[in-house]
Amino acid sequence: MVLALVGATGLVGQVMVKVLEERNLPVSTFIPCASSRSVGREVMFKGNVHNLVSVEDAVDAAPDIVIFSAGSEASKKFAPMFAEKGSFVIDNSSAWRGDARVPLVVPEVNAHTITKDTKIIANPNCSTIQMVLALAPIHKAFGICRLVIATYQSVTGTGVKAVQQLNNERAGIQGEMAYPHPIDLNCFPHGGIFLDNGYSSEEMKLVDETRKILESPEIKITATVVRIPVIGGHSEAVNVEFEKDFQLADIRKMLSETTGIVVEDNPGENMYPMPKFAEGRDEVFVGRLRRDHSVAYGLDMWIVADNLRKGAATNAVQIAQHLMDNILA
Repeated sequence: MVLALVGATGLVGQVMVKVLEERNLPVSTFIPCASSRSVGREVMFKGNVHNLVSVEDAVDAAPDIVIFSAGSEASKKFAPMFAEKGSFVIDNSSAWRGDARVPLVVPEVNAHTITKDTKIIANPNCSTIQMVLALAPIHKAFGICRLVIATYQSVTGTGVKAVQQLNNERAGIQGEMAYPHPIDLNCFPHGGIFLDNGYSSEEMKLVDETRKILESPEIKITATVVRIPVIGGHSEAVNVEFEKDFQLADIRKMLSETTGIVVEDNPGENMYPMPKFAEGRDEVFVGRLRRDHSVAYGLDMWIVADNLRKGAATNAVQIAQHLMDNILA
């Protein structure tokens, strides 16, 4: 099993290496790739030293699976080249998510959309992944008709430069800015770029990707994305309106029985999900489950996950595992 990782030195790429090691996928040959300025640098994988190669050299090697975490432009350019060589491409950027021909996959929810002819597979946005994992079982049972979402997103979602900005501000150091405003002791409703419809690109990802993954284009969705000065992961306040009535006990049971979900819902004992305790974990944590009495069939929920792990690296590696077990076996 030959696996290439494009963007191996980035923040998400480094976590992907770690998750691949932890899950002990049967990788016989590992090909780490990066930009031309990084070629030749060393990367450790399973105790062995591997030299970074160019993406062009990796294409020539025709690996079985390629995981991309190098941004949209690199994915648009090189993913089709790998696909032509017969490689399965798992792309972590936004390049292919909106393409109707490309499945957008959270394995626990819609792995069935991957076939032997699926050469490019899109990894969803981090905020979408954690949310749809929690929504899928209750949507199947009660039918979601509307979602109102507010996210509280970690600076790690922006990358190393944003983490450094936060650390610099806390240390009183004037350094390079990843954001247009200070982030420490602050928050701002800005993710991605602002669009003509008044929403940001990160907000529209939640709208479009959720509908695609749940295969429910009719769901009404609105979202507000907020960046906050935390490291551990993304948090989401999600208001759900169903087509039919439900019992909270049934919601809790469904979520507790869903692979990858941990229910932490005892607010009287101060038990609810927090990014500080989600960091480094692969699970999605759900709590503050309560009925919204302002509508007939409403539910409020709080969803937290490490955006670098389940929100990116772990989900991509799970897709690779699915390919190995079901397509390439």
